Amino acid sequence: MIKRLIASIVVLILALPADAQQAGLKRTPLQTVDFPDKYSTVSVIAELAPGVSAGHHNHPGAETGYVLEGEYDLMIDGMPVKHLQAGNSWQIAAGIPHDLKNTGNQPLKVLVVYVVEKGKPLASPVP
Repeated sequence: MIKRLIASIVVLILALPADAQQAGLKRTPLQTVDFPDKYSTVSVIAELAPGVSAGHHNHPGAETGYVLEGEYDLMIDGMPVKHLQAGNSWQIAAGIPHDLKNTGNQPLKVLVVYVVEKGKPLASPVP
């Protein structure tokens, strides 16, 4: 069981886009559950330093999140910019390109849950 969890975390970290390695962005995997069929549900704490953007990307499944600390602008392609702060939540449908930028003067900390197709990277950069 522990070996499977460790393997899942390693796969998750390797599946993150290159922008996840940039300074000022940190993703900490919490757990991965193979559910529902053909999908994995992945919980992550993401932290973003002031002024840092995550990078334009999308996911092969739904993203749902909750702002624990800080504030940021969420830029979803084709929609007006949303300003979110501690206590706000969001959802983004599968495949929709988006980016976010910490617009506050303190670190941003969010809890994110992804329900993504098994075997696909958690996130992919979008030009």
